[in-house]
Amino acid sequence: MTFEQQWVEYDYNPFVLFNSNGKVISLNEQAQFLLGSITTEELFNLATTYANVSFGFKTTFVELGFGRYKFFALTVGYENDDIIGIKLYQAPSFKLNAQSSLLGELANIYTLVDLCISTYSINSKIVFEKDFDPTIPEVMLDSNNFIKILNKIYHCYEDSQRILTKIFYRVGEHIKFDNKKYSIFSIEISGSDINNKRVDELKSISINSSFYIDIEKKITINIPMITS
Repeated sequence: MTFEQQWVEYDYNPFVLFNSNGKVISLNEQAQFLLGSITTEELFNLATTYANVSFGFKTTFVELGFGRYKFFALTVGYENDDIIGIKLYQAPSFKLNAQSSLLGELANIYTLVDLCISTYSINSKIVFEKDFDPTIPEVMLDSNNFIKILNKIYHCYEDSQRILTKIFYRVGEHIKFDNKKYSIFSIEISGSDINNKRVDELKSISINSSFYIDIEKKITINIPMITS
């Protein structure tokens, strides 16, 4: 891999090259992550929609959201009818302030999640399923606020027959705070039926919380691994 190719590969912004039939020719690391939230067909349609009417490159400022990914612009370029490329520019996703790192204590995330599930499942017919990555360490966390937020999330799926809770490490994703880089992990909750009224309540209380919460069909809490 040349030095120029490495710049593309490790760019923070997703980049994809397609052939004329919409088949992926190449993509960088960030684009691989993005494809967990959008299909190649949708990306190809974006490229053809925002392409210049003639050969060349065109940058468009447009707000786009796919899962937790938010973008503020994209560039589409092509020099012939065989290959077309698209690059999407990520908006800042995770917010971390001084208060969020100072408040709290080391906590076992699995214990807190199990506590919420056990409490919510009392007198409930909902089947709770878990898919946990066991490698997440204890992290600095405001446990009381975390439990409050998580309980609100489970209430959003109170009409579901099953609720799946996933805890997973976000490979290759980090956040910088106080000149240090921290890995990120997520707690993702999903169900068959979401209550929009409950979602509005969750949005109201999450505004003033120190947690970054992504609310789509699935609801995700993204947490930096601050261990001391």
